[in-house]
Amino acid sequence: MKGIVLTAARLVRPFLFVLMLAAAGCHAQVPSAAGGKLSPDVARRVEILIRSRANVPAYYDVKIGPREKSSIPGFDEITVLFSSGGKTSKPMTFLLSSDGNTVAQFSKFDISKDPKTLVSAEGRPSRGGPPNAPVVIVGFDDLECPYCAKMHAQLFPALMMRYKDQVRIVYRDFPLDQHPWAVHAAVDVNCLAAQNQEGYWNVVDYIHAHAADMGGTEKTLAKANENLDTLTREEGKRQKVNEATLNACIEKQDDTAVKASIRQATELGVDSTPALFVNGERFEGALPIEYLYRMIDNALVAAGQTPPPPVPVPSLNASPSTTTGQPSGASE
Repeated sequence: MKGIVLTAARLVRPFLFVLMLAAAGCHAQVPSAAGGKLSPDVARRVEILIRSRANVPAYYDVKIGPREKSSIPGFDEITVLFSSGGKTSKPMTFLLSSDGNTVAQFSKFDISKDPKTLVSAEGRPSRGGPPNAPVVIVGFDDLECPYCAKMHAQLFPALMMRYKDQVRIVYRDFPLDQHPWAVHAAVDVNCLAAQNQEGYWNVVDYIHAHAADMGGTEKTLAKANENLDTLTREEGKRQKVNEATLNACIEKQDDTAVKASIRQATELGVDSTPALFVNGERFEGALPIEYLYRMIDNALVAAGQTPPPPVPVPSLNASPSTTTGQPSGASE
């Protein structure tokens, strides 16, 4: 039935469009009667229209259901099913005018929910404004991703300098399969985040600035994991966290939370990094920071806030190390 779904789906459009069943001529008035079966004449004209518009093959059966009450004045709903070889497609909904002369189809979207709640920032370390900041940026990050490193260097400190407490930034994990130590890195920094947010961000800063060096001169996965563990432990000492708890977490390498974050990203349609959500609006790729500023400014205006004046920002090609510190005990 895949072919049925694909061909029928061509009728779907993002916005309302109206298809006239007849370009000329007169037709008998068909009274609107929700729950009433279509007359053979109207049902045939609807079927011919759909077959021609969706290029439905002749060997597919098209079944048109009865009129049902709709929320659109002057129109009733009808459902259309496509079947072949004993298999039936999912029902598609169309609108049929009260006089039986017009078929319409449109998509309806619920915008009652605040887009800001689309991606949860709960339970994650944050930078910038307070939890009730007017703009929340949730980034899906891969610590081994070079494009994420470039974006990270653009966000910190330039974005914080411009927006201060108007914007709160949170990272969620989205390590890609092609990056062998990215999951290990995410687990390590999350172990530290459980006890100290500042330490989390210090290690994230350092990894993004020195990801190419994590494998050492050997360029091996084992060396990268060793360096990640060392960085995390040394920063934990600096922040005076419970070392036994931190070490146990690092040794366990429980990636349950990381996998949950990946599932959330996938459900949102994220398939690459970096991906940021600005009060629910998606910003993907290492694009010039000016585009992100425009999105933030629009979000502030929508929240009744006044965006700050522009400030100079680092070049997109600037080295991440120019804006990032080094955790205590880390060596290049």
